[in-house]
Amino acid sequence: MIRPTQPKDKTAILAIAKAIGFQPEEQETLGEMVADYFKGNGELWFTDDEQGPVGVAYCASERMTTGTWNLLFIAIHPERQGQGRGTALIHHVEQTLTAQGVRLLLVETSGVPDFEPTRQFYRHCGYEEEARIREFYDAGDDKIVFRKVLKTVD
Repeated sequence: MIRPTQPKDKTAILAIAKAIGFQPEEQETLGEMVADYFKGNGELWFTDDEQGPVGVAYCASERMTTGTWNLLFIAIHPERQGQGRGTALIHHVEQTLTAQGVRLLLVETSGVPDFEPTRQFYRHCGYEEEARIREFYDAGDDKIVFRKVLKTVD
C-alpha cells in the first residue's frame, strides 16, 4: 500500500535512511526535506506494509521550469529490497506526476561502483542517462543524472 506521508512518519523515514547508509548530516538534510513537505513544498510518498514503513520517495518541482520535477530521494529498507517495492513506488510517483501534467522526471545518483545497482534500477524503470558531471560529489565521484519523459507535449 502506498500512501502520502504523515508527520508521524518522519522517524521511520530517517530510520530507513540510516539503514541504507545515510550519514548523520545526510539524515539531517532529509529531515529538513520532510519538514519542507509539511510546509506545502514538493510531494512525498511513503509505502508501508503489515510490518510498518519500509520505503519512501520524495520529489519536488524544478524551479524556473515548466513541468520538470526531480526525484530527490527513493529508498527501500535493505531487508525488503528485491521484492518489487522500489519499482512500485517509483511507478506510483510517475503516475501521480503524469496525472498532474508533469512532463519530465529527473533523478541523480553517484557514479561510484557501489552505486551500479542503483543506476541499474533506474535503467530498469525506463530512465536514460542524460548527463554526467565529473567529480561532482568528491574526487572520483561523478554525479549522474537520469531522465524519463512522463508526458509528451502535443
